[in-house]
Amino acid sequence: MIEQIHNLPDNMVGFRSSGEVTQDDFKLVNTKVSELVQKTGKLNYLLYLENSPADFTFGAWIQDALLGIKNITKWNRAAIISDSETVDKFTSFFSKIMPGEFKVFHKNDLERAIDWTSEKIDVEE
Repeated sequence: MIEQIHNLPDNMVGFRSSGEVTQDDFKLVNTKVSELVQKTGKLNYLLYLENSPADFTFGAWIQDALLGIKNITKWNRAAIISDSETVDKFTSFFSKIMPGEFKVFHKNDLERAIDWTSEKIDVEE
């Protein structure tokens, strides 16, 4: 399931995923992303993974890919919160082919990830 993280700065959206993630979970994500892009003209996105990428169904991966393609020119900053080395490696690769900045933060670094995603701070590699 994917749930929206509330009480974030107005120039970003954030979500927490846990358990099995299906294509239907992305209805909320797509709606909130569209609202933010319409309001700000760019996408600052945070995803807190409490689960493994293996918990995403095939339909969820397709919806995730469509989200990226639909907003490809709007990506500004995307933070992935995970302690998984696999997620870190995938995000590093993905950031080379997508516009915008993508960073992985450890789970104990959520506040710093929010500050970076909302453009409050910059983070060196």
